[in-house]
Amino acid sequence: MEEKKAALILSDGTVAYGTGFGFPSVRTGELVFNPAMQGYQERLTDPSYAGQILLATYPLIGNYGISAYSFESKKMHAEGYVIRELCAEGEHRDSVKTLDSFLREHERPGIYGVDTRFLVRKIRTHGVMPAMIAVGPQLNMKELLENLKFDYEKIDFIKNITVKKPEFYGDKKARKKIALIDYGVKMNMVNELVKRGLQVIVVPAYEDEKTIRSLEPDGIVLSNGPGNPAILEHAHKVICGLKDYPIFGICLGNQLIAHAFGGDTYKLKFGHRGVNHPVINLKDGKVRITTQNHGFAVGKIPKDFEITEKNGNDGSVEGLEHKDGHIFTVQYHPEATPGPHDSRFLFDKFVKMLG
Repeated sequence: MEEKKAALILSDGTVAYGTGFGFPSVRTGELVFNPAMQGYQERLTDPSYAGQILLATYPLIGNYGISAYSFESKKMHAEGYVIRELCAEGEHRDSVKTLDSFLREHERPGIYGVDTRFLVRKIRTHGVMPAMIAVGPQLNMKELLENLKFDYEKIDFIKNITVKKPEFYGDKKARKKIALIDYGVKMNMVNELVKRGLQVIVVPAYEDEKTIRSLEPDGIVLSNGPGNPAILEHAHKVICGLKDYPIFGICLGNQLIAHAFGGDTYKLKFGHRGVNHPVINLKDGKVRITTQNHGFAVGKIPKDFEITEKNGNDGSVEGLEHKDGHIFTVQYHPEATPGPHDSRFLFDKFVKMLG
């Protein structure tokens, strides 16, 4: 693999020099970190990382290559990848290509050989911040820093990643069917619903209430996704209009439920990302380990809803439920790819709600 010059430039003026891999280019995004040891392919293809540069805390990345099946969507959504050490040749029986070739294929830059521990400590101290990955033969630091203008909270990333028309999964003769509104859905979420005998209709994020009702779903699932939930006013309106259906909100879907019914959200300092986040269920007292990937959390609780779960580390809201039980949400990922399977029973709970 040919070595390339590379730099990671942070909005506070910090510059980390390293070696580039992937596609020679310049990409800007919000710098976030994830400490998981495995699952880099799933993370890079998770639409929730749109608009973000992903930093891995685990030092060796690429050691099992890229498989033909561990995709959460059809393309890479993270703007770039920052790692400590790159394994040039992955060793796994299912590997079909290297991490380097995967990034080149999706035209995304990567940088390795940087002090990831230093960068994570900076983010934990000062919070997530705009950053830029530059990979190429000549790098003008002054010019790059001058062009580092990025406001993650004001951008609607969903319009570029949601499906363009309804997509159908599962048996069309299934006893029950659901509409899954795609704000950036992970495919394993669809798979978990299909496994439970449902027909799943994935609908565009900007579909109107009338069109969704015309599909005659038995219930609604609100998917995960990137960005600031407060600016997605169309989603708030549509969700409120569908309030008579059984609804299951996941991650961004949880935050959108809050906004739709009069609550609000706030931005976390450095977010929750990883596969080992403890969540305390306030009803049964159990602690479950969860996969998480989000930068916002519910603040004001909407009327007629109660908090059902809290984060075991910082006490932030991890679940809501309507007082009559027909709407419930979680802030984490019960489909968990990668991650623990502690919470997959929530899909069963939703299926029971459909009658």
